[in-house]
Amino acid sequence: MKRRSFLSAALAAAPLAAQPGRTHPNIVFIMADDLGIGDLGCYGQKKIATPNIDRLAREGTLFTQAYSGATVCAPSRGSLMTGKHLGHATIRGNREPEVPIQPGEVTIAEVCKMAGYKTGMFGKWGIGGPANLGRPNAQGFDEWFGYPTQLHAHMYYPTHLWHNETEVFFPKNFNGERGEYAPDIIFPKALDFIDRHKAESFFLYLPFTYPHTNNELGRQKGDGMEVPDYGSYQDKPWPAPEKGFAAMVERLDTAVGQVLAKLTEHHLDRDTLVIVTSDNGAHQEGGHTVDFFDSNGIYRGWKRDLYEGGIHVPFLARWPGHVPAGRKSEQVFAFWDMLPTIAELTGAPIPEGIDGISMANAFLGRPQQNHEYLYWEFHERGFDQAVRLGQWKGVRRSANQDAIELYDLAADPPETRDAAAAHPDVVRRIAAIMSSARTDSSEFPVRKQTRR
Repeated sequence: MKRRSFLSAALAAAPLAAQPGRTHPNIVFIMADDLGIGDLGCYGQKKIATPNIDRLAREGTLFTQAYSGATVCAPSRGSLMTGKHLGHATIRGNREPEVPIQPGEVTIAEVCKMAGYKTGMFGKWGIGGPANLGRPNAQGFDEWFGYPTQLHAHMYYPTHLWHNETEVFFPKNFNGERGEYAPDIIFPKALDFIDRHKAESFFLYLPFTYPHTNNELGRQKGDGMEVPDYGSYQDKPWPAPEKGFAAMVERLDTAVGQVLAKLTEHHLDRDTLVIVTSDNGAHQEGGHTVDFFDSNGIYRGWKRDLYEGGIHVPFLARWPGHVPAGRKSEQVFAFWDMLPTIAELTGAPIPEGIDGISMANAFLGRPQQNHEYLYWEFHERGFDQAVRLGQWKGVRRSANQDAIELYDLAADPPETRDAAAAHPDVVRRIAAIMSSARTDSSEFPVRKQTRR
């Protein structure tokens, strides 16, 4: 069904969901930027304290087999918003100028509006600039404030941000000055959104820039972890970039605590599903190294890899009385499943032509339908592909397009032993999926690929 007819029919049929006494939750979707699965206490972090995010693990469900949409930010965010994996998505990589979401695609925000929700986004959008139809207000958000593009979001002291269709300037940041820290400007507006819509159902998307580095500053000075201060880590005998990284994670955790406090203040705690995740695996940029905090945990690789360290992400969900508390789930899913999941939980119809399936049952602790496979591709190093097929993970790298590496994730989660030679039948199945799971993209053409 075309987007316009789908939206028109759905909006005409959708009931207006309003509090109190309703059965569908508010949704607060909090996404960090380049946060590794090992950077949180509930996933094993020892040096950085994350008490508020850890609280979600105690009071909700911690997922151990969750995957991002991609190994870099723009395609991951596009996959999240549109329910498509990278074989079918419009946005398949980071690029300048950016490729935006297209007018024909249905987003999570539009799905929530079908159910009568108010929709707000505060932070890094990264999948459509202010001058094209990929911008948030054209993609279902009633209100947004933040960075439209990923390159803009590198700057923690920007000269301007966007509020809906209007540029907001910060003269204190002109001429390279560091007067106003963007996260401290953006986040209070998210709390205000909850204040203003506490009597209505709402979808609040909070894509933080923490702990992404300021890439340009990092290349100039060797330290891109840009913070006003080092917080609790000021006196640690650590390199400056690592203190900055820890301070960013601390700021993220504090913000999660403030969201939970705001929901409690308005008696919305038991009416709200709160999700915390990251757009891809840990980064190794701006002076930060993954080994310092063991940011990628047991996994191989990091951001820009299709090994587990690049796409296996933290994912926590909390909805008291509905999402089981203190539970660890091994359900396998990926970002493209979030659109149908949120559609089902909010009572909205699920669009046709997407790759995701609803994980609502997994969230609620019930038996869940599984994917046959998960698929990723990456274009910045030529053309890499990865497939998860049950316990098996296949990786085809640009450096060796004639071979598919095979890993048994049940026996070898760190992907240290290539089992391709011992299981040629599995390799053939994964090779077939790598061929069939994608359609060609003129924006992201395949380069130097040979079929096995």
